[in-house]
Amino acid sequence: MTRVAVLHGGMSAEREVSLTSGAQVIAALQGLGFDVLPVEVSDDLGALIAALTPAPDVVFNALHGRFGEDGTIQGVLDYLGIPYTHSGVRASALAMDKAAAKAVFAAAGLPVAPHRIIDVAELADHDPLPPPYVVKPVNEGSSVGVYIVKLGDNSRAKIVEEWHYGPAMAELYVPGRELTVGVLEDHALAVTEILPTEKFYDYHAKYAAGGSRHVVPAELPEAITQRAREIALAAHQALGCRGASRADLRYDDASGRLVLLEVNTQPGMTPTSLLPEQAAYTGMSFPALCAWMVERAACRA
Repeated sequence: MTRVAVLHGGMSAEREVSLTSGAQVIAALQGLGFDVLPVEVSDDLGALIAALTPAPDVVFNALHGRFGEDGTIQGVLDYLGIPYTHSGVRASALAMDKAAAKAVFAAAGLPVAPHRIIDVAELADHDPLPPPYVVKPVNEGSSVGVYIVKLGDNSRAKIVEEWHYGPAMAELYVPGRELTVGVLEDHALAVTEILPTEKFYDYHAKYAAGGSRHVVPAELPEAITQRAREIALAAHQALGCRGASRADLRYDDASGRLVLLEVNTQPGMTPTSLLPEQAAYTGMSFPALCAWMVERAACRA
């Protein structure tokens, strides 16, 4: 019987999301007959290594955010020689660093929005880009710490006051529709349109029940659907991702412009998450998706 340790929790701003993802994965794998070892991760690396001794056959990485999807835990598992789900050190680190990821995407010829890295303190004095623009942490996920600055508003001082995320990126706001595409290894799944019930697709809209509505498949021209899937797969490959990923894009109906925002190498596995929803649309149940990930676990050591 395959023994699978499920890592969840962690130290990032996405800890609660990870706990929810982990609980879903644990239940699914237990239902399939795997010998499951739940491991709630804290800031105690020694305790984590002890929990993984003796080594399980596979680690299912259900961590999100810093230390969980930025290459850190991946390096630890490589050092220990334990196969794990999702991407390795390099792809995880690149995807989590929005500036590095955009450089990779641009080099691969993929469409990205104009952007620059800023010291968030400069917002107190001036706009780093012509409004509207988005301010976001360079190294966070799940829309944590994302702000939209519009022409004439007075939010810059508030952003500076509330900011505690380290380096920031300012990115020109792309009008239009919020799209996302899941990728399983070498195959792009469906295109989902996300319709938030609030001002934009922030952390609450992603994970709160009723925070957003998902349309899958998105009602788009066939050429745009196909192009979105091509971009998602190309981004997955450009970063060197393994297993599952999810690309977020914007589509402007008026101009026909399709822009790649970022790639998530540890897509959420919560009841409101997008990758499981897309997998279900293509006929893959949540337990089958979890098993698919376990079967493709690898070690880079």
